[in-house]
Amino acid sequence: MYSHGAESLIKQAREIQESELQKFYSRLVKLLQGKELGHETVDSLQRLHLILSATKYTRTLPPELQKRVQSLLSSPTEHFQVLSSAVLRETLPLSGQEGNYNQENISQLNSHAAALVLSQAGSRADLSSLCAQLLRGLESRQSEGPTPSLTYTLPILNTILTLSPECLTEDHLTLLSKKLVDWLRYASITQGGGASSGGFFTGPRSRQPVPTAELDGAVSGDFFTVLCVGQGFTEDQWMNVYSFSMLRHWLLTYHSVSSGNGTADTANRLQLSLSLSHSFSNDDRSEVDGSVVSMVSATSSTSRLLPPKERLREKSFQYCLRLIEQSDRKAHKKTDTDLQKACLVEAVCILDCVCEEDASLVFRAFPCIKALFGRLSSDLAFARVLLPIAQFYLNHGEMAAVDCESVWKLVFGRFPAELFNDHFLAHELLRFLRLNLKSLQRRVPQYTRSFPNLLKFLAWDSPAVVDDFVDLLPSLVTAGTAVELLHTLLDLPCLSATLVLQVRSTCLPISEPGGRVLLSPDAYRNPSFRGLFLFLLRGDAGSGDTIDRLSTLHELLAESADWPRVVQCAQTVPVLLHVYFNTVITGADEKLLSHLILVMLERSSLLLNIPEYNREIHRVFSSHLLRFCKLHPSLVVDQSHELLEFAGATANVYSKEEIYTHVVWVLGEYLSVSCDSRCSVRLITSCFEALEAVLFEITSSVPPPGADCPAPRVITTLMSALAKLASRSHDLIPRVSLFLSKLRTLTRGGSVAWCADEEDLVAIVMRGEELWSLLKAPGVAQSVLTPPPHVTTPQWHRDTNVAMPLRLRALTSLTHSQ
Repeated sequence: MYSHGAESLIKQAREIQESELQKFYSRLVKLLQGKELGHETVDSLQRLHLILSATKYTRTLPPELQKRVQSLLSSPTEHFQVLSSAVLRETLPLSGQEGNYNQENISQLNSHAAALVLSQAGSRADLSSLCAQLLRGLESRQSEGPTPSLTYTLPILNTILTLSPECLTEDHLTLLSKKLVDWLRYASITQGGGASSGGFFTGPRSRQPVPTAELDGAVSGDFFTVLCVGQGFTEDQWMNVYSFSMLRHWLLTYHSVSSGNGTADTANRLQLSLSLSHSFSNDDRSEVDGSVVSMVSATSSTSRLLPPKERLREKSFQYCLRLIEQSDRKAHKKTDTDLQKACLVEAVCILDCVCEEDASLVFRAFPCIKALFGRLSSDLAFARVLLPIAQFYLNHGEMAAVDCESVWKLVFGRFPAELFNDHFLAHELLRFLRLNLKSLQRRVPQYTRSFPNLLKFLAWDSPAVVDDFVDLLPSLVTAGTAVELLHTLLDLPCLSATLVLQVRSTCLPISEPGGRVLLSPDAYRNPSFRGLFLFLLRGDAGSGDTIDRLSTLHELLAESADWPRVVQCAQTVPVLLHVYFNTVITGADEKLLSHLILVMLERSSLLLNIPEYNREIHRVFSSHLLRFCKLHPSLVVDQSHELLEFAGATANVYSKEEIYTHVVWVLGEYLSVSCDSRCSVRLITSCFEALEAVLFEITSSVPPPGADCPAPRVITTLMSALAKLASRSHDLIPRVSLFLSKLRTLTRGGSVAWCADEEDLVAIVMRGEELWSLLKAPGVAQSVLTPPPHVTTPQWHRDTNVAMPLRLRALTSLTHSQ
């Protein structure tokens, strides 16, 4: 919040009286009439801004003061430009001047005035009027001297395109397309007389105007581009830069809608493309005097026959090819090298845009794009440049019938494998995948097989990219990858630790094989364990679902359990598992779901030893195991052997409470003839005996050393499952009744070793009495414990508004009294 002094000033500004305010206005007008504006004027303008901004009501300044403040927008001192712009944003325009953008206002534009003009455009009509005035300024003949506002015109128009693209009429589009062609293709090729303004352009200094130079120092042999350097630059050269910066936005906004006569238009474009190629083969000269022949300037005379939009597309095409040609030159400065990369990205994106609009350009562009890819693909420093190239191949490779295999090997192979710790590349690559998801699934078979590599981005920086993978993961789940993908998701914390070790390994000594206990870095470098880490670092799916020595791997990485990257990665795995299972359950068959149940049972004990991580994974497994069995109850019979083996292990009661409870529940709920006709009395009996042995063991002995008492929910679930099974095979009822009666007798003596809380023990005994009472009437027990579907939907026995719960309580009371 504000300090006490600031709050006092704001309060004074809000409570100022009108008479005092008018005196302040008059004094400020006198200050602004002076020849020199000093510190007192600055202080007064700052106070005026505070007064105007401290209240929620918008004020109108006196006309004289409004004009004086507005004149400061063209002040040579930027401080006054900033203050005047801030003041005018807090005021209403004078009456009759709303949206009045005359030539004088437009000629005084600078960055602060431009922002003010846009902020005061209150409607679409105001924006349209502003557009018209700006474009009239562009259409008028430029004077000999530089026009300061011209460099701000395109940024304003670009902002209007973003806010309200429909403000420009067809005539405006035609005019601006023509101006963009002039600035892009016909800017001066000689250096300006003034000193360089810095920014994009740095280069050798010379005292007299000379031709612009390339980044390697050679004299430019063709038309001017953003990659030309010089001592100073003319206004049309600066407009060339501004035009290039907004070109892609302009093309995407206005040229993406195809014309109505698409077939004829495409035929005309193809014929034009052939004529352009013929012109190039005839060795036409460029329009720029003294320039050498180049593929980007050989078609100038033919392109004059095109309509304005088509001509802009052609000139944009030539401009981008020229940039690609210039990017092959060796720059003298690192900043120029970075500029080359940035221009390459933009040039390839613009080429992709114009080829989307005019398919005939694809065949002219692909030789250049293919050569560019061949030149850059071996250098990963150009990775962010290669992504737009991959986009071009994805969009147009099928039409041009080119082999894209090498592109996808690079994008899905080397990029994630070697640049997983490049945050910018990770963001851009994952964005590329999200934007092109359907095309990649349809055209690029390598995509779904590359998930071991792509998940390295997630393993390295989980918080930054987890949202991307929530969107991408469903597309990676197929019948062929589902099982391996599940193992890979569960091994993500191990992969995270391995990537940390890989990065650190460059500065760690190679360990000597010896008898001492290996730490993680030593194990990573040890040949005996190298295969384990190489499997985690694999690039493609298909080499196996998992590895045999997972427990060994977890021991080697035990010390990584508290590494920040590993902990963050472990926190994202449950989220992704929910996405994974939600995807699988929508389209998977019973065979795959049956296999996944086995994986869940197996991997519940094969996880990196992070306690909270293990608990969360068990919760996820439990919830989706229930969903699988509810959707396909026959899965319980299919996997009865493995489920019984899991449920019959007493150790699971203490180490895997969550998933163990749900396994017992599904056995008791779905091991029934009504769910699967294959369910025999023998199977029910074997399941009963396994669960009975576990329940007897945990209620007749103390917990193992270091383990807590079994959870009451586990015991009550076991008791309920036994009662359900006995209700389906009445021969088992005496055994359950005997156990329940013994339990009741045993607990009368007070506390027991297997339950530390007295309230929990009371709840367990009460549940046992309810089940014992039900089993005294086998027919009633089966209808209550295993009700038919028309009863369970809705679940009347749980609805407090019906009589079923009351009847159950009455029945329990009657049988208990006997």
